[in-house]
Amino acid sequence: MIKRQVVYDQHPNTATWIMSRTSQYAIQALTFMAIQPFGTLVTVYDIASQLNVPAAYLAKIMQSLNKAKFLSTQRGRHGGIYLHAGAETVGLLEILAYTERGSLVHDCLLGLKTCSDETACPIHSTWQPIKQAIIDLLEECTLQRLAEDVRSGRYRLADLPQELIASRLSLGTV
Repeated sequence: MIKRQVVYDQHPNTATWIMSRTSQYAIQALTFMAIQPFGTLVTVYDIASQLNVPAAYLAKIMQSLNKAKFLSTQRGRHGGIYLHAGAETVGLLEILAYTERGSLVHDCLLGLKTCSDETACPIHSTWQPIKQAIIDLLEECTLQRLAEDVRSGRYRLADLPQELIASRLSLGTV
């Protein structure tokens, strides 16, 4: 019998097996916008710099989120984007359904094209309750809840220190 040692990557961005980088950035950006007073205009560049993410990539994501009615835009010299009315009550699963195109809920963990209770893969019965718990968590967790947690200082939204983000917000540089 061969013993194999499993080494887990300790890199802070290893959660991409549950959701794509696109989804991670989308949730971070929407949460950042939910922290702002309603109707506050921000630019994609400001969000990208606050979250330390690539601005061009984030711009494409934000354009998609605008089409999905999570965001609203205002054109012009003093334009920007803001969270669409009611978007703060959206559950993360709804966002992920858009950014992941439903793959989070429907795809097989082993990548099989057909995997259901009737035609199950070897891990289906073990994975199904775990997947359902994740789905339930994502349905219950809203942007408003994430924003409240970040505002309280309980959690941080970016790799930047919370104090720096707070000072930038108070200075109006965001």
